[in-house]
Amino acid sequence: MLGLIGLGAVGVATGAGIQRWFDDNLGPIAAKDSTGLASLLPLGNFRLYTVTGEFPSVANAKYRLRVEGLIEAPTVLTLADLEAMPATDLTRDFQCVTGWRVADVEWRGVLLRDLLDLVGVSPTAKAVRFTSFDGEYTESLTLEQARRDDVLVAYRLQGAPIGADHGGPVRLYVAPMYGYKSCKWLDTIELTDRVMVGYWERRGYDPDAWVGRSNGRTDSAT
Repeated sequence: MLGLIGLGAVGVATGAGIQRWFDDNLGPIAAKDSTGLASLLPLGNFRLYTVTGEFPSVANAKYRLRVEGLIEAPTVLTLADLEAMPATDLTRDFQCVTGWRVADVEWRGVLLRDLLDLVGVSPTAKAVRFTSFDGEYTESLTLEQARRDDVLVAYRLQGAPIGADHGGPVRLYVAPMYGYKSCKWLDTIELTDRVMVGYWERRGYDPDAWVGRSNGRTDSAT
């Protein structure tokens, strides 16, 4: 079991088989191991993951999102600040690298590119790094990827505030990429001069996680 939980080393190609093994053997039971993947729980059609062994939470009123790095105006935003910005609604499938998929998921949030425009991106910035307030998880996108019109700093899911189990109160949602790019429990957005590989990329996952790249689906990167 511990060998199977090291998903990063196995990669995308065998993800669906691993997911079937979990579904057949673990069902709704949370699994925890010392290597990083800490919990997998079926919840409706979603499976919930955490690499720390718990689902961290912060009260909505105390939530803060830091935007820093290679920008003109380092900024700290509250949840109310984000909700006051022009909102974007997206209805897209959510595809996990391990093979499961939830169709027509409704998201609401702020386009990441609008946040970047708000703080003023330095000409030397080439990428965006995201960190989670779980203290462990990180992800990155190129600046071009981050400016797409289907990349959200999301605060609502399926018509309701995003709960702690789904990575709330605020999380990243990268619609055209596998779920591991959509950093949960979003704490910091940092503009950097290069892509800084994230938690799962350091364990063998592809930094360019376009859905369909290796699982036979037809989704494109455009």
